[in-house]
Amino acid sequence: MRPAALRHRAEAAQLLREAERRTAPVEPLSMTWPALDLADAYAVQQDNITRRLATGATVIGHKVGLISAPMQQLLGVQEPDFGHLLDDMVHRDGGTVRAARYCAPRIIEPEICFRLACPLRGPGVTTADVLAATEAVAPALEIVDSRVRDWQITLVDTFADNAGSAGLVCGSWTPLEHAPDLAAVTVDLLIDGNKVATGGGKEFLGHPATAVAWLANTLAAYGAALDAEHVILPGAMTTAPLIGAGQNAEARFGALGSVSVSFV
Repeated sequence: MRPAALRHRAEAAQLLREAERRTAPVEPLSMTWPALDLADAYAVQQDNITRRLATGATVIGHKVGLISAPMQQLLGVQEPDFGHLLDDMVHRDGGTVRAARYCAPRIIEPEICFRLACPLRGPGVTTADVLAATEAVAPALEIVDSRVRDWQITLVDTFADNAGSAGLVCGSWTPLEHAPDLAAVTVDLLIDGNKVATGGGKEFLGHPATAVAWLANTLAAYGAALDAEHVILPGAMTTAPLIGAGQNAEARFGALGSVSVSFV
């Protein structure tokens, strides 16, 4: 690899770290370094995850982003991405989160979270494989935060930015054998008690477990896999509204339960 490419990766990673530290979004990486590709973007993501692990954080799973039509339409990106979930991103169901810790704007996404009983390594992972490997599922809210100014993102930008992963709130876990048909689950997303969006499990390529299979197979190309006991967010079931200080978000998943968080 050319020295210039390695230098640009390092500079891009540092730029995103500083944006997160100062809660001040930066110009799109794809504009600053037009030659950056997905391999570069993954290296940037990995660089910043490795640095956070060195300071004591732990990887607890992965997230899929931009896999549903509502989110692709909202952000203008037509391909999925993925990012890491860390233990310091987790918040208590019904708890509060400081809005000031994030770059503006913040987005809230209702999702069905998977917890794996055994690892999944692609290629060739199927929806059935994911269900066989899943221990339990839970209603969840993901806090998504772009370190790129005004969400002017391409796939390279969001990939480098850990797919916007910033926070996770999980409700009660239900063993998979006792869970409803995940493809048939619907969700109502409420902000301050007002319903703002409705969606269903079929938004994820027909079944949320199919999005997890896509993730396992995509990670294989990077020499990575999904680990036992990790949690997986397969993507937003609705379009994602902005949320800020003084607001409450609640997602109601019918028989699967509810989950909520407030911003202060």
